[in-house]
Amino acid sequence: MSFDSKQIRNVVLLGHSGVGKTTLAEAMLFEAGEISRRGSVEEGNTVSDYTDLEHERGGSLFASLEHVSWKDSKINLIDTPGLDDFIGEVVSALRVATTAVLVHNARSGVEVGAELLWEYIETFDTPAIFVINQIDHEKADFDATLEQAIARFGNKVMPFQYPLNPGLGFNSIIDALRMVMYYFPDGGGKPEKHPIPTAEKARAEEMHRIIVEAAAENDENLMERYFEEGTLSEEELAQGLRIAIAQRQIIPVFCTSANRDMGSGRVMGFINDVCPAPVDRMPLPLTNGKTLTCSSNLPTTVFVYKTISEPRVGLLSYFKVCSGVLKAGDELTNYSNRTTERFGQLFIANGKDRVAVTELSAGDLGVTVKLKNTHTNNTLNGKGADHEIVPISFPEPRVTVAVDQANKNDMEKLMKALHTIHEEDPTASVELSASLKQTLLHGQGQLHLDLIKNRVEQAQGVVMNFVKPRISYRETITKSANAQYRHKKQTGGAGQFGEVHMRIDPYFEGMPDPADLSVRHREVEDLPWGGKLAFYWCVVGGSIDNKYSSAIKKGIMAKMEEGPLTGSHCQDIRVCVYDGKMHPVDSNDMAFMLASTHAFKDAFRDAAPQIMEPLVDLEILCPEEVMGDIMSDLQTRRAMVLGMDSDGHYQKILARAPQAELYLYSSTLRSISQGRAKFHQTFAEYQAVPADIQQKLIEAHKHEEVEA
Repeated sequence: MSFDSKQIRNVVLLGHSGVGKTTLAEAMLFEAGEISRRGSVEEGNTVSDYTDLEHERGGSLFASLEHVSWKDSKINLIDTPGLDDFIGEVVSALRVATTAVLVHNARSGVEVGAELLWEYIETFDTPAIFVINQIDHEKADFDATLEQAIARFGNKVMPFQYPLNPGLGFNSIIDALRMVMYYFPDGGGKPEKHPIPTAEKARAEEMHRIIVEAAAENDENLMERYFEEGTLSEEELAQGLRIAIAQRQIIPVFCTSANRDMGSGRVMGFINDVCPAPVDRMPLPLTNGKTLTCSSNLPTTVFVYKTISEPRVGLLSYFKVCSGVLKAGDELTNYSNRTTERFGQLFIANGKDRVAVTELSAGDLGVTVKLKNTHTNNTLNGKGADHEIVPISFPEPRVTVAVDQANKNDMEKLMKALHTIHEEDPTASVELSASLKQTLLHGQGQLHLDLIKNRVEQAQGVVMNFVKPRISYRETITKSANAQYRHKKQTGGAGQFGEVHMRIDPYFEGMPDPADLSVRHREVEDLPWGGKLAFYWCVVGGSIDNKYSSAIKKGIMAKMEEGPLTGSHCQDIRVCVYDGKMHPVDSNDMAFMLASTHAFKDAFRDAAPQIMEPLVDLEILCPEEVMGDIMSDLQTRRAMVLGMDSDGHYQKILARAPQAELYLYSSTLRSISQGRAKFHQTFAEYQAVPADIQQKLIEAHKHEEVEA
């Protein structure tokens, strides 16, 4: 069955890990008749969590697309992981959703995961409703959870329902919107409608009044009708609420026991009646500064928000039809690479199960297979369209490890596997660091990296190990030093001869020329890794021909690239070559290059060398009660606290710390704060390492050289 754009609802289920999102999705599918039996997370047979990895871990690791037909709507559901290691799945889902359902746990209240997710909801400006789940738990406290939600998200949080008897005996919901009591049988499912008990009427009527006033505020005609009649019809109420929710002026709150299939049907009914369709949302921003309206009457434009590789199937592309009508067999052009892709088959999905359809209208979500040159964030256009949707901005990596494979011959297979994972999951990226001589893997957390490792090893049979990444130190000098070196090698015929005398100084902008040397030529070069090399040619009298100056500079640069102390890059050094010797037969470029390398190395060691380490600025957001523990931990990391401030419900700590002290810091911070803190880091500057650490770094490098 094909659905018109007005009939489509794109809903993303969000929430802290363990609140029951997957169970709620399962209840919705069952209520709508999409499945005949409800699965459970514990038994590993839910529609959402269908991968082997999710069965092993006992929870959602990937966003899963499902759909239900409810009344006259098609509701697309995207069930997302609750762990912030997999925040990329959340971000991509939010990008195509028209409503966010943020699920809370009635026994735990509003958890930190919900607060972090709310920031993304606000970033995408997505209309939201709250569902307080697990009302049937013996420790369920609906009122306390509601109070926490209002305190943390503001007065726009508005209860539309409340449980009559939360706890183990839960079976009734008071619905203040429809002013009715829903009574559920023991097994859950379709409820009976009963009058609201007399003892509850006053509370329900007050809630209803607040809802009606909130609905009337958005429309002058509705406001007049409300003043005249004292109430609104159900149709008028839906109209006003539709505006209020679309403009994010209210956040309705519902209650459910997803595990016992109580309340999910009412949530779907509200989504159908009130929540916005894609055509009701703001036009999509384009990279050229214009916007694209969601309309089936326009040429076809499709946005790919997720790609996965599935065994025996190949590449699956999850997409949103942004405009037009996409039909099976249509050929569209990828805006990024101008290749033509044929959408041979179109599917709607319920987890791993996919049903072929002939067309999908603007606003709908679908799946296709075997797009050869299309990946996440790509826009594809039909005839008459040439748009590029603004790509999804994924969170920056929070943890980095170096990758080492047990079998060196597996490097090609390993890189291919990591590249595939990056295409599927843009929050994971791989970097070949020439300066560190390591392959670096960037991700969102330790669990995220462990998952990548598991997938690589299963897919490619490559044994992959994680090691601590090297630090990009810098080497420089703090005083002047002179050195000379003669390179002489006789091999029977023509030999090698070159002698170089040089002086090295710490370089700074505007430094005067050396008083005792005659500068014939100077070059100041910006180094690729930062800092400068100043090369002064001060040879007089022809002791070395000018033609050898380039070779001498090349020899110096070779040692600058791999410094004498730790093999790190050198910077901010002036080299004055002032004398030397050459041989009319045996002198050549190679001889002088080798001589200058050794002379530079000798001078460097006599010039009070200094190792510089990278410092990063940290911005940590955390609850006030864990500030002390976080500050104490920072002190153990040689960090300097720069300031403290408040940011909404969080406290902000600004600090500067050596990068070397922050390996797997995200895991430590999560442990200290019970997952309630987050951080952002940016490179600040290079600074001299303490003397004791410098000596340890030099000794470690000597040990590595011996082992090599």
